Amino acid sequence: MRGLGVSLQVLALAMAMATPAVAQDNSGLRRLATPDDLRGWEAVGRVDIAGGGFCTGALIASDLVLTAAHCVIEPGGVAVDAGRITFRAGLVDGVAVAEVPVLRTVAPTGFGASNPVSLEDLLRDVALLQLAEPVPTTVAAPFVVALPGNGDEVSVVSYAQGREEALSWQRLCHVLGRQDGFIAVDCDVTYGSSGAPVLAQSSYRARIVSIISAGYKEGDGTVAFGMELPALVDDLKARLRAGRHTSEAKVDTGPPKVRRIGIGTGGDDTGARFVKP
Repeated sequence: MRGLGVSLQVLALAMAMATPAVAQDNSGLRRLATPDDLRGWEAVGRVDIAGGGFCTGALIASDLVLTAAHCVIEPGGVAVDAGRITFRAGLVDGVAVAEVPVLRTVAPTGFGASNPVSLEDLLRDVALLQLAEPVPTTVAAPFVVALPGNGDEVSVVSYAQGREEALSWQRLCHVLGRQDGFIAVDCDVTYGSSGAPVLAQSSYRARIVSIISAGYKEGDGTVAFGMELPALVDDLKARLRAGRHTSEAKVDTGPPKVRRIGIGTGGDDTGARFVKP
């Protein structure tokens, strides 16, 4: 974990927007440990950074993973070498449905992984990881990115410290407030949940309406922060097409692998930003 705080600017806006998180009646976490549990969530995976812990990410195309920018940008704006990053889709107890090295990363220009996190960085804390090979949609169907609707009920799927070996799904949590592209939720997330998709249910399939960037503990609950995505994601896709990536790896490409891997300890190096203010 990078011990990044939440700026007073972010906290002030959150308190102005939000109702108390501890007042909500959330449904708890469900560990997605079996193939039946995982069905439909295979596109969410662990973003592992060699020597640097992990975050959570989700496929939004067969070769594009959506995650938080601070997972691939070090404080001061230095890019993590893409060759150190691997995406492990649907990882459960050492087995992933697909394990693919990352070829390129792209994050917003000027993102600095500020410490404490500023409102400006939070609102653009989004990155795309281009995989060395696409994950077949028959293995993991990508999610659609959308603007939040009018409802206040969302869900979140994430890896995190203490539950890094399998996805945890919180079926119901709540939007506490949204303003100028900023979103506050009371979802149960912690270290390692950075980049986790915040989802709203549609008539067909859940859509990603935000990702987890930062947060803090409040009593028995959590206030977590994210951002609206479509414009940011469209810009990052355009930058990739134009070859304006942030980091590029030299990797030997091959088909996505399905194999047993070791589980790291996670520890204090998970790339999430959750502190008590």
